[in-house]
Amino acid sequence: MENQLMRLPAIERACIAEKLLSSLDSPNQEEMDQAWAVEVEDRIQAFQRGELEASDASDVHKRLEEKYNI
Repeated sequence: MENQLMRLPAIERACIAEKLLSSLDSPNQEEMDQAWAVEVEDRIQAFQRGELEASDASDVHKRLEEKYNI
């Protein structure tokens, strides 16, 4: 079956992949997505008001690598 799927055109494989990934979502995924959208907007606004500082991605990666010995 995997071989048959791999022979499908890319767009069809992408659609199947999306359906498979969506099937892993929790029952309340929409609610969680909405909560994250609100959180993101709140963080953006706090950053714009100067209440949050930003870090370069390379600095964040370095700190994570050091913390988790990656």
